Formats: sequence, C-alpha cells, structure tokens
Amino acid sequence: MSRMMQKWVVAQPGVQHLNIEESPVPTPAANEILVRVSAVSLNYRDLGVIAGEDGAPSMPFPLTPGSDMAGVVVAAGENVTRFREGDEVIGTFWAGWIDGDWPEHARVVGGKLPGVLAEYIVLHEDWAVHAPRSLDAVRASTLPCAGLTAWFALVEKGALHAGQTVVVQGTGGVALFGLQLARAHGAEVIVTSSSRDKLARALALGATHAIDRLEHPRWDELVRELTGGRGADHVFELAGGDNLGASLRALRQGGRISLIGVLGELSMTLPSVPSFLTRPVIQGIGVGHRRALEALVRAVDATKIEPVVDTAYSFHKLPEALQHLERGAFGKVVVKMVG
Repeated sequence: MSRMMQKWVVAQPGVQHLNIEESPVPTPAANEILVRVSAVSLNYRDLGVIAGEDGAPSMPFPLTPGSDMAGVVVAAGENVTRFREGDEVIGTFWAGWIDGDWPEHARVVGGKLPGVLAEYIVLHEDWAVHAPRSLDAVRASTLPCAGLTAWFALVEKGALHAGQTVVVQGTGGVALFGLQLARAHGAEVIVTSSSRDKLARALALGATHAIDRLEHPRWDELVRELTGGRGADHVFELAGGDNLGASLRALRQGGRISLIGVLGELSMTLPSVPSFLTRPVIQGIGVGHRRALEALVRAVDATKIEPVVDTAYSFHKLPEALQHLERGAFGKVVVKMVG
C-alpha cells in the first residue's frame, strides 16, 4: 500500500478553491530526488498564481502552488550524483536555468510545474542546491526567490562593493535582503517606506538612513542630499508607475536601477532627457540561475546573514499566511510543514 501525504491544491482560480488533498508519496525516477519539505517561503507572485493571474489561462489547474522550499532528501533515483539521502537542500525558482543567459526551456516551480506546498516533492537533481549550514529550514527557504533576486541585482549584475550607496524601496523580502547584502559588502543603505515602525526596524537591521515617503514624497531629493549630491549607486525599483522617474533622479551618473517588482502600477514611465543625461543602467531582474544561488548560499554561510522572517505559519494555516502576505510583511512569510 502506498504511503500517503498531504498537499495544498487549488482546483480553479481563486483562494476560495484552495484545499488540502491527500495523494500517494511520489517515487523519484532516474536523476530525481524525493524531498521531505520542511518549510515553504511565500512570494507575492503566489497570490497571482492562486488567483489565476500569473500566466492565465494557461496555468495547469488544478495545481499545487509555492516555489521556494527547504527540505531533506529522503530518497534518490538512479544516476543521481549531486545529492544523497539526508542532505538538506533548497529548490531553485527556475527549473532548468543553471548558468548564463536565461534559457527558453526554463520553467517556474509552482507555476507551469507542480509547486512545493506539499509534504513530499520530487525534483530533478539539477533543480536543487545544498542548503546553507548556518540557517534553519524556515530561513533557508527564503533564499531561492527573494534572496537570489537581491543577490543577482547587487552582486551578480551590479558589482556591489564597499563605499557605494544602495536605495531599497519598502521592507519586503527582496528589499531587506538587499539591505543585508549591501551592508555585508560595506555599502551604505537608504530605505524608503511609508511606515515609521518599519523604518525603525530597518535602521535596527543596519540601514544607514531611513526616508518616510509620507513626510518626503520627493524622496529622491533627500537621497541626493544624504549622498552629498552624488546620488545612489544602486536603486531597487519595486513600485512601478512614475516612481521610476524618482528612482532615476536619485541615481548617480552611470548608476544602476534594478527593476524588481510592480507593487503599485503594472506599467512604468521614465523621463527621456534626464535618462539620457544620467546614463543609467536599467536592468530587469527575474530572480537568477542556480550558480548564483550556490554563490549566495556560500555568502550567507560566510557572513552569517539571517534572513528576516516576519511570521512562520503552520502548514494548515496557509490561507492566513496568504492574507498576511497580501496586507504586507516586514521580511518574509513562511509556512512550516510541522507545528
């Protein structure tokens, strides 16, 4: 008789159609590993997947959502060489993007591929990396998307180094990873937010300066003031709309803007003449590849960075966790498989 497991399934678009189902524990085929999931980190994208907005109508409903997990290898199929039973692992956000330019065949786990909100999952061995030794599963689960996005923007593409200034907008998972990684590299960090409480917490986490966007709607002017008129070297653009223009005005000559999210508007506008004069590098960041994730893991172990987790919910409280995610969190919202 097959062992059974529980998994979350959304039968059709809409969080109201999200339910726990039972199914047999899968068996790994050749080159695959069976992972007992320990924790799943939620991303804002998961709300769109569940609602059918991310790639609809081509999403393969019914589906199991969730893309970012930490777990333990409990079995390996034939020809597996990268892992063995007992290894602690984290999954890659992109299945099939190992290095270099993004390949067209790469797919997202928890989208076109089955997600990780299940007690057990099967992954191709190429779709996982060894977890950091310095982190528990809850914190390790935050690396595949939020952590790697910040790393890819600042280190892989941005050549971050000491003496630079980084602006991060908001206090979500990517923003706080950007703060922590920048400080670990010796850069200064300016955080913008409309919440005084969250700004205070960001300063306690190591931010150099905090800007209240309600008090300073022209936050870019204050960035230039805080940098002695030079402007920021890196800006995380997370809002969308005409905020991109403010990000440009906050930037130094030849600085870099990383387009990471659209928490406000789905389109962005940019003034043409100032963009010519500033000579910015504007880089879209779509998470990153496996090699960069492995580099991030090594960096986390070396620097002892502890990802910021707002709240960890039990597996059966996924709907409450999604509600928390939607109203905003300081750092990451995580689902634990036990407790």
